[in-house]
Amino acid sequence: MAAPGAAHPGRPGAVVVRPANEVTWDDLAAVFGDRGYPATCWCQRQVLGDRVWYATPPEERARLLHEQTSCDDPDAPTTSGLVAFLDGEPAGWVAVGPRPSFRRLRGSPVPWTGRAAGDAQDKDDPDVWAVACFVVRAGFRGLGLTYDLARAAVDFARARGAAAVEGYPILDPSGAPITWGENSVGSVQALRAAGLEEVARPTVRRRVLRRDLRPRGA
Repeated sequence: MAAPGAAHPGRPGAVVVRPANEVTWDDLAAVFGDRGYPATCWCQRQVLGDRVWYATPPEERARLLHEQTSCDDPDAPTTSGLVAFLDGEPAGWVAVGPRPSFRRLRGSPVPWTGRAAGDAQDKDDPDVWAVACFVVRAGFRGLGLTYDLARAAVDFARARGAAAVEGYPILDPSGAPITWGENSVGSVQALRAAGLEEVARPTVRRRVLRRDLRPRGA
C-alpha cells in the first residue's frame, strides 16, 4: 500500500505514505529523531497510559514501538501506524489502530464526554479506530504532511475493516498557536480534511471528530 499525497504550495516534491511494517526501522527512527519529545515518547504515551509510560525508559519505549509497527516485515499481519516520505526521505508518522489499543484514551474523559445519546460508545469496541498521534520530522514541518497522514490513516482504517475512525485534536479558541508537543494529537483542520466531523467538545480546547466508514449496525 502506498498512498500519494496531494500537492502543497510550499512542498518541494511528492509524498508517499506507507504502512510502517513496509518500511525500515531506521526510516521510522529518523522521523522521531534523537532529541526532543518524540525521541523520548516514541509514540507510547497513548498506548501505555500515563502511569506505565512514566515508569518506562525511552529505550524500552523505542523497543515497544519497533515491536508494534513490525518494521522491516512487509508480510506482518498488523502494524500500528503509517510513515510519510517526502521525495523518498522519511518525514512523518501517524499512529492509527483500534481505539482499545490506546490505554490513555480509555482512561481519559476526552473521547467520552459530551457525546450524544445515540453516539454512546463501547470502550472495548475494536471496530472503532483512533488516529492517536502525529509526528513530523524536524525540517519537514509546515508542509502539510499531517493532512496526507490523516487521509492515509482513514484509508488504512477502512481497508482493515474499521466501522469508524475518530480523532481528538486540540483547537485553541483564542487562536493561539499549538505547540508541537500538544499538536501530536492532530489538528482539527487536518482531520476535517480527511472527512472527520465534530461530534463533541469535551473541554474548551479539545474536540472529538469522527467519520463512520460503514452504516452503523452493519
